[in-house]
Amino acid sequence: MADTTPSRAALRTLPEWLELEEHATAIRELRIRDLFRADGHRFERFSMATERLLLDFSKNLVDANTLKLLGALAQRRELEAWIERLFAGEPVNNTENRPAMHMALRNRGSGAMYVGGRDVMPEVERQLTRMRLFVNRLHRGEYRGCTGRVITDVVNIGVGGSDLGAVMATEALAPYRTNAIHMHFVSSIDGVHVTDVLERVNPKTTLFIISSKSFTTLDTMTNARTARDWFLRQVQDAEAMAQHFLGVSANNAAMGEYGIAEENRFRIWDWVGGRYSLASSVGLPVAIAVGMKNFEAMLDGFHAMDQHFRTAPWDRNMPVLLGLLGVWYTNFQGAPGHVVLPYDHRLHRFPAYLQQLEMESNGKCVTRDGTPVDYDTGAIVWGEVGPNAQHSFYQLLHQGTRPVMADFLAPAHGSAEYPQHHDLALANCFAQTRALMEGQSAEQARREMEATGMAAQQLEQAIAHKVHPGNKPSNTILFDRLDPGTLGELVALYEHKVFVQSVIWDINPFDQWGVELGKKLAKELLPAVTGEQEPTDADPSTRGLIAYLRQCRGG
Repeated sequence: MADTTPSRAALRTLPEWLELEEHATAIRELRIRDLFRADGHRFERFSMATERLLLDFSKNLVDANTLKLLGALAQRRELEAWIERLFAGEPVNNTENRPAMHMALRNRGSGAMYVGGRDVMPEVERQLTRMRLFVNRLHRGEYRGCTGRVITDVVNIGVGGSDLGAVMATEALAPYRTNAIHMHFVSSIDGVHVTDVLERVNPKTTLFIISSKSFTTLDTMTNARTARDWFLRQVQDAEAMAQHFLGVSANNAAMGEYGIAEENRFRIWDWVGGRYSLASSVGLPVAIAVGMKNFEAMLDGFHAMDQHFRTAPWDRNMPVLLGLLGVWYTNFQGAPGHVVLPYDHRLHRFPAYLQQLEMESNGKCVTRDGTPVDYDTGAIVWGEVGPNAQHSFYQLLHQGTRPVMADFLAPAHGSAEYPQHHDLALANCFAQTRALMEGQSAEQARREMEATGMAAQQLEQAIAHKVHPGNKPSNTILFDRLDPGTLGELVALYEHKVFVQSVIWDINPFDQWGVELGKKLAKELLPAVTGEQEPTDADPSTRGLIAYLRQCRGG
């Protein structure tokens, strides 16, 4: 559907954009460490806190004027009005004519939230109540398998938004586990993932959750059919399926056709995008793992950040600041990448979760009205647990030739029982941000090597390799501990950051047509892969690959 919002001037022609380009050229000659020397209160001026999070953005190549100019660009792009459209339930997903009302899933106040003029909170509360009743029954041992034995394992079958968030949150909140149920996740269509999980579980004590908004996603439904066939072969009782399979979907009829009992169907809505659905019934695996009390504490954290985003002034608004900094580095400092570095192993799946959130949302090449963009949108997001990444790709961050945005995340209190380990992790976290900013000059490297007694000729050969250019930007997000509320705030922080950037770039962050093309072509090619048809319509490369495949298979 065509966008009905007023047309906007081309981004790169705006005076605010041109001022930022001029400013970027001037500030590029500055050093971040010199900005600290010139302002003894820089940390206080360039950091802020919510109830649970501290954001230090002082180690960025920005000054007060940078933020002022970015704020002027946001004002020109009507950011405040777009935030209100989002929360008002307007169809901000213009290509599918849908709202993006994921905030209603975690609305912890008593206020109504509207979609199409209808308050959706009664439906949201109804699903939360159903989740609460089911999880409590499961934990008390009242919900049992077909032979009367208690459920020992839960297998969530999904992909993308129906998998990544649940996996990430279950891992992150592992210390808050309230029961002995083993959680498993199946997402990959390659057959290995589902095989490995099925080999570890007993069908008579296993509960399967089939999570798919459409209940037609090829990956998920292929794995779901395999799980169903395996279960029926093992149990040999079709009626037993009713006690061992749950569904989470917007497609009630398809859940019924698959064989899921009415009372085991949990609803999501078309106004919730998959990658924004963790706070819905898609989060049922998380609730089973940590209990509804902790799941709802996570919703409290989501809601707190939602309210902060909607009400805080821009210069003290964490998602707005992160979003504008992302625009600054993507469009004015030539940074193609954004790396996320948690210093708590429980967050090891957080970078993967953010990859989908950011790149599927803002990886777009046309504006809302279909005009091709002539500026970069989005960033290449990757990451790893910081202590491990230090021994893999930090080399590129410190001495590589391309600028990279970096977010460091760390709790004051670690998730493990060995505080000395976490102290070492924190020391490394702080040291890395400092090293990125300060670097190491040739003179510093010379003094260091001279102190070791290195021979003069060897020193001169090595010195160039010891230089670190520095002036590499980073944000640091600190929090007391990785608890459910903090995790909710973190996820919502990045969700809203993505929306801020989409407003500046005038793109729709809530569709994903780039994902659909590959799915369509895969369905068309499947008969050629299986040998049922010849790939006559395929390109020469694809035909060559299929020919080699058949050769390997003896066809």
